[in-house]
Amino acid sequence: MNKKKVLIAYITLSVIWLYATDSLLETYIDTFDIALWQRVKGSIYIAIVGGFIYFLLKKEEKLQHVKQEEQRLSTLINAMVDFVNFKDGEGRWILANEFGLKLFHLEHVDYRGKKDSELAQYTSFYKEALEYCEISDEETWQAGELTHCEESVPLPDGTFKVFHTIKVPLFFEDGSRKGLVVIGRDITERKEAKKQLEESEQRYKSLFEYNPDLVYMIDLQGNITNLNPIFEDLIGYKKEDVIGTSILSFISEKDKERVTDEFSRIIATGVSSKGKELEIVRRDGMKMSFECTSVPIIIENKVVGVTGYAKDVTKIKETEERLRRAEKLSIVGELAASVAHEIRNPLTSLKGFVQLLQKGDAGQTHYYNIMLNELDRINHIVGELLVLAKPQTLRFQKDNIISIVEDVKALLESQTNLYSAEIDIKAEQNLPLIECESNQLKQLFINLIKNSVEAGATKIQVALSRTKENMVLVRVRDNGCGIPEQRIKHLGEPFFSYKEKGTGLGLTVSYRIVESHKGRIVFKSEVNQGTEVEIMLPIYNKS
Repeated sequence: MNKKKVLIAYITLSVIWLYATDSLLETYIDTFDIALWQRVKGSIYIAIVGGFIYFLLKKEEKLQHVKQEEQRLSTLINAMVDFVNFKDGEGRWILANEFGLKLFHLEHVDYRGKKDSELAQYTSFYKEALEYCEISDEETWQAGELTHCEESVPLPDGTFKVFHTIKVPLFFEDGSRKGLVVIGRDITERKEAKKQLEESEQRYKSLFEYNPDLVYMIDLQGNITNLNPIFEDLIGYKKEDVIGTSILSFISEKDKERVTDEFSRIIATGVSSKGKELEIVRRDGMKMSFECTSVPIIIENKVVGVTGYAKDVTKIKETEERLRRAEKLSIVGELAASVAHEIRNPLTSLKGFVQLLQKGDAGQTHYYNIMLNELDRINHIVGELLVLAKPQTLRFQKDNIISIVEDVKALLESQTNLYSAEIDIKAEQNLPLIECESNQLKQLFINLIKNSVEAGATKIQVALSRTKENMVLVRVRDNGCGIPEQRIKHLGEPFFSYKEKGTGLGLTVSYRIVESHKGRIVFKSEVNQGTEVEIMLPIYNKS
């Protein structure tokens, strides 16, 4: 309010009032009543002046209040890290905070009353951005409601700031445009963080989902919370069927206690476990070896679970086992080569002299027979040594595996009948031919069936079928005394035998026969329940 103008107006009106009212009193009022009317005139003047002063004070107070509110609003929006702008119904700027002015390089421009297109003339760099604001504003007016949008604002250094912009249109009661409130929040860092998070998630997904090794996550109770897809290929179970189940349900009995202790240690100490080897049981019962690395999942300095990687080392272990056996066979071969022939020569002489003595001393026939049998057994052992010592030249031909097994049954039937054992053969129809050396396979099945008979079996079942791996499976199952678990892993090692008079060479020869046919042999056994041997042999390939 202009105080000088108010003072001049007050003096002017006072002078006019005094002279005008005095002139009226002199003209129309008697001399007797003038004094009375002078007092009335003064009272009226006081009232009018008082009312005028009160009006001015109220107006001044209202103006001060408006200024205070404007100051508070200005302080508030200038304290905000968002871009804030108030426009009238015509799109002219009414108020903008310092952040917005600096953003568009308008700090030194008198922006009030100007539209975006007019302000665009003051900043060449943001000319297009400001002109686009009018288009965006019009879209909000047309929508007639609050709108959200993301807008990219270029910066002089070549980068961009991304704003999440809210525009609120205000209308008069008659529907005409009253004003527009624009609030823009800088979400550049949030967008960048989101992008980095998505990239991190993608890397994690690639590491987890497409990892060639088994990746697992376990909660504090030892239950599975997540697995990568390779689990189904390796173990045979579907992922959704095992989530929530205990990890121990897939670990072999011999490793369960060790795994439980190691898991408890990781949870208690928060220290990783590396290179621990354990045995996992597949859905089909087959056991696989894995080398595991387990790492605690730590959130806010608390262990909330365990994640880890399990590398399938089954084939590596099998290769190591084959190398170990090959090394033993090499040693046996060297030993056999050096002594086998030297033993056979005196054996032939001894057997000849025993037979000669037997003819001249009929009274000691029983003892001579024992000596001849023992010499034959020694000769048989030497024969097995020679088989190991000298690699055989094999001529593979296509043959019918069923015929080979039936020939073995016919050959051993008298011996099995002597021990009250029965051989039962079951074969799938139309089994394909295999590539083999039939005499060696006969030796293999003879060794296995003899072992069953010597283990006290009364029923020996031989089942022949075709596998999904395009191989022929021969499964020999008996109800004999069985083999202790700790001894199974040693089967096939030279000179390892749990039979009283066994040499440990029969199964060594059997393993070599299977390996020479590029097949596989697996033993499964339980004490007092029986033994099952699976031999897989490749099918004849016409090509």
